[in-house]
Amino acid sequence: MAEIIDFAEIQKARRRARERGPDRENLERALELMRENLAAVAAELVHAPQVEHAELITRIERLLAMIRYGMRMLGESDAGSRASGG
Repeated sequence: MAEIIDFAEIQKARRRARERGPDRENLERALELMRENLAAVAAELVHAPQVEHAELITRIERLLAMIRYGMRMLGESDAGSRASGG
């Protein structure tokens, strides 16, 4: 009886994993886009006039927060190095 229960639990876990597949892929794509945007904003900051720095830094902080949140959702443990592109 225990073997049947274990088998049913394994099947249930596999179904859940398959159902989450597209969501995970979408989240991974969103994270990649946010990382690209972060790199673009950081490059823009280098050449931006001083008056635009505050706005660009705010955008960077928001992107970092969203990237960290998305990585936590994916269960990734090394948030710091991946967020910085390393």
